[in-house]
Amino acid sequence: MKSSTCLLTVVSTAALLAGSSAWAQETKVAIGLSGWTGFAPLTLAKEAGLFKKHGLDVSLKKIPQKDRHLAVASGDVQCAATTVETWVAWNAAGVATTQIFQLDKSYGADGMVVKPGIAKISDLKGKTVAASAPGTAPYFTLAWMLKKNGLSVKDVKVVNLEPQAAANAMIAGTDGIDAAMTYEPYLGAVRAKPEAGKIIATTLDYPMIMDTFGCTPKFLAENPAAAKALADAYFDAVAMIKAEPKKSFEIMGADVKQSGEAFEASQKYLRWQDREANLKFFAGEHAAFSQEAAGLLLEAGIIKALPDMTKLADTRFLK
Repeated sequence: MKSSTCLLTVVSTAALLAGSSAWAQETKVAIGLSGWTGFAPLTLAKEAGLFKKHGLDVSLKKIPQKDRHLAVASGDVQCAATTVETWVAWNAAGVATTQIFQLDKSYGADGMVVKPGIAKISDLKGKTVAASAPGTAPYFTLAWMLKKNGLSVKDVKVVNLEPQAAANAMIAGTDGIDAAMTYEPYLGAVRAKPEAGKIIATTLDYPMIMDTFGCTPKFLAENPAAAKALADAYFDAVAMIKAEPKKSFEIMGADVKQSGEAFEASQKYLRWQDREANLKFFAGEHAAFSQEAAGLLLEAGIIKALPDMTKLADTRFLK
């Protein structure tokens, strides 16, 4: 009996050591993101244990887009999620970052809301628009939509409000704000109250919002296996959404204080991108869009010079 007890003790100790060893091997990664619906599979990957399954110890940090590059530059986060053109702006500002996989494409999830009386985008000349700061996706969306309608950001007065605050300003009928740039899930709140204003344009009309995931070159060089694991865990999350939609929507919705049903409604306006879609995107579309976006960023004065456009993406981790 005593020898059996000793054997059990040895086996138990060995198991604990093995567990400790596995835990020690997990790579710590801090990711900067926001509550944007398109980033939700990253939350799912964490909460459903998919990052852990791939040997990662991930912390997700909610950081406004206008400040996310500062967190990257300081080392507070090693990786981040943001729009394709934002990586151009970050690198142009000296914050070296490399995209490694695509997260989503917006199909109506980003839009411009206007007050009654404004019939078309060109009517905004001389008006006041609420949008996030220069260098963010809502500001870029505003610049893009204005340019496609013969205007520029110089033709409007921009009041800097984050997407949720911008949507709330329209719902409240705030004086002095004629239009606002926002996205899901906050755009959904405006959809639910049409009396607050109308959604005059979305990314269905102007398909230009695409989100990607990237990290610092230093992190990628020192942790190539972890970079591959981040991509694999994301693709696992996308597969889980298809296989277990109800459970997935509840997990992702809880992160932004939505019910599973409400989150399901908001995600209908975007498409998460699986591995196959990623390979297609980075085969040509990514570079072409980055070039066009860079031109607009220069024109709007958001960047002063182009970064090295050949170093914006690394597709090694997609396969």
